[in-house]
Amino acid sequence: MSVSCLKFMKQRIDSTVLRSLACSLAFSGGCFLGFAAQAADSPAPPPPVSSATNVLTLDGAVRLALENNPELRASSGRIDAATGRAYQAKLWTNPELTLSAEDWPVSGGGDFSDSKQTIGLAQTFPYPGKKKLDRQIGVSGIRFSEAELTLRRLELVRDVKSAFYQVLAAERLVDVAAELVKVAESSASTARKRVAAGAAADQEQLRAEIPLEQARTELSGFQRELTTARQTLGLLLGRPDLTEAPVSGALAENADLGLLEQGPEKWLPNHPSVLAVKTSRDRAELELRRARLEPYPDVRMGVAGGRIGETGQSIIELGIAVPLPIIDRSKGKKQEAQANVRIAEADQVAVEQRLLREWGTASKRFRTAVEQVTNYRERILPKANEALRLVQTGFEQGKFGFIDLLDTQRTTAEVRLAYQQKLLELNVAQAELESLAAGGIQPQPSKTKP
Repeated sequence: MSVSCLKFMKQRIDSTVLRSLACSLAFSGGCFLGFAAQAADSPAPPPPVSSATNVLTLDGAVRLALENNPELRASSGRIDAATGRAYQAKLWTNPELTLSAEDWPVSGGGDFSDSKQTIGLAQTFPYPGKKKLDRQIGVSGIRFSEAELTLRRLELVRDVKSAFYQVLAAERLVDVAAELVKVAESSASTARKRVAAGAAADQEQLRAEIPLEQARTELSGFQRELTTARQTLGLLLGRPDLTEAPVSGALAENADLGLLEQGPEKWLPNHPSVLAVKTSRDRAELELRRARLEPYPDVRMGVAGGRIGETGQSIIELGIAVPLPIIDRSKGKKQEAQANVRIAEADQVAVEQRLLREWGTASKRFRTAVEQVTNYRERILPKANEALRLVQTGFEQGKFGFIDLLDTQRTTAEVRLAYQQKLLELNVAQAELESLAAGGIQPQPSKTKP
């Protein structure tokens, strides 16, 4: 989700329309410098969530998502379901109450009292070790569900952070686009006055009016992107009613370089994805052991007492039934269980390789974003602002032409908008690294006893 949004916004920023939009900034140097200075300031710490005004901070958004996200609630419910299955798996079958009437004479005036009557109980005794393995398989199911819940929490926090940053970036672009519309209107008005006074050709007016229409179109596009970003955040929070709630915060400009020190060797063994596949492998091995015990029969034993009808003599009957593993020796179950063990082992290797690949990709993206943000903040933005100031001053003194001013303002606009894009990339990459590194230090859920 976050990667596709990043590409989409980057294409908009780099588009020809945006290049033309920036040239409408005539006579707006002071306003431009103010925006650039604001972009270089470090964001203040986010205030707490206000339930009265529904203003969302990043921490508040994460808390709401953990409380209300329906997928997270479903994952939590799966733990309860697995606990119930594990509890049921360890129980024996219920005993059977048996009633029988045998040797009932049907001729010569015989009745029920003349039959042999017994009442008793019968119980199936599972082969030793079967129920113990059933219980262990059930417990592994609980642990798998707990690992999945922990993984889903990590992914949800990451997704909420990315969506929150997307809203912040979209709001910033909407603000910039709105200011550009105002400046474009001023530029078009000034161009019309210059043409009317004979100080400029008609083409100068056209070059000022066309970017005005483009600026309005771009503003509508950024507003639609903001609406989409807000809807995405609301769905992740599980609170669609907060789609229009204002957000508080700013994109971080200073990266946490300490994340790069949290290498995979520190978090990979305990990452929820790895724990989940390890649990799946353990369960597959338990199921293989259980399949090997399947041919050994469960014994059914019964005891009954009663009387013989004709004599009234008291009797006791004992019974035992043992299935003979002649036709079904569970070869298919054992073959399936062995295959599941191999599948689980391959899945563990695949998951570990995937996490290592994700860490490598996120680390490169993070380093690149840090370098680019630093370059923009310390070198490109100051140079662009200084160039704009000099050209505007020279234009007022008659040293530069109107076209020179438009070109300089266009370049400065592209720099500012690109800087916001780099900030978004930095924050999203940092959220991905935080999600991976936090996976190895997440407190494991308490093991529920079945």
